[in-house]
Amino acid sequence: MPIANQRHLFDIEDGVTYLNCASHAPLLKAVYEAGQIGLRRKYHPWTIDNAETPAEAERLRGLFAGLIGAEADDVAIVNSTSYGIAVAARNLDIAAGQTIVVIEDQFPSNLFSWRSLAEAAGAALKVVPRPADGDWTPGVLEAIDAATAIAALPPCHWSDGSRLDLAAIGARCREAGAALVIDATQVAGAMALDVAEIQPDFLVSSAYKWLLCPYTLGFLYAAPHRQRGVPLEQHRWNMAGVQAEATEVAYPEDFAPGAKRYDMGERNNFINMPMAVAALEQLSAWTPAAIQETLAPLTDRAAALAAERGWAVPAQRVGHFIGIRPPEPPPGDIGARLKQEGIHISLRGGDALRISPHLFNDAADIERTFTALDRLLA
Repeated sequence: MPIANQRHLFDIEDGVTYLNCASHAPLLKAVYEAGQIGLRRKYHPWTIDNAETPAEAERLRGLFAGLIGAEADDVAIVNSTSYGIAVAARNLDIAAGQTIVVIEDQFPSNLFSWRSLAEAAGAALKVVPRPADGDWTPGVLEAIDAATAIAALPPCHWSDGSRLDLAAIGARCREAGAALVIDATQVAGAMALDVAEIQPDFLVSSAYKWLLCPYTLGFLYAAPHRQRGVPLEQHRWNMAGVQAEATEVAYPEDFAPGAKRYDMGERNNFINMPMAVAALEQLSAWTPAAIQETLAPLTDRAAALAAERGWAVPAQRVGHFIGIRPPEPPPGDIGARLKQEGIHISLRGGDALRISPHLFNDAADIERTFTALDRLLA
């Protein structure tokens, strides 16, 4: 069921048309207030309860797991997509002559580690070119073959929302004996994800976009058969038998159970933890499926207005954001010029105007944006 407009839960000034959540989502008021609580902890550290933030971390782990159909023990708390991808790259096998499948203009956080891994192993990146009809899935399925060691992919392209069928791709990876790694940053929190259906080896998401969390926070899902790997770091909080109070010096031999072994150092951030818990509690109440149902009519309207103008739109796309392409690439300063009028979108990939709304937007925001674009692109 669609969700009623939630602008009252955000602090958005009159005259601001914010359609840039694929870059940075604004914090909910409740998340901002939780951050104030966190700041007071560090401001007055003598008030800190050492068991409180670790408990929030476990609550957060479970909340993210619930959004993707996983168990809490399947989730590690990390600081970024690149960190999670580096964990995956460290724990997947590849041999000389094998390939890692990616798509053209893939986001760098899900490419650099794979490029390094391929170079070190004598393997190669296999880049699926952008399809003329905007449907990536056939090309990706064809690219995954007996030589594929890893497919490292997103659920959609970050520049325009053109969608990949991860369930079909996951099935193809299993047929080929290839590992599947997903960068879900542009969908987690805004679209239903089910790791039981997709069956990735690893799935990672930064949290500052559609998860409505603060910066420098992310989540890494590791499939049960990938939970005995080697973490990037070894610290007290990803070892077995950790106690909230470090009253004794201890050097455990074993890692914490499940995906916790992949947790980042300084996981128990006094500020980020309560903020992220507040954000994911609200997302869990709304549900990603309902958010998708609510936002799809807004991006459908943007697609219709773009088509009326002869602009290109993706044929297969997600419902929560869209990249539209005028016949001529927009000027590089189009985002800054729109910002002067209180309208916030992004130019991505050099030619795609990316419109990414949330529950504080309505159809009038889409109309206002195209009226401004008509004038500025004339």
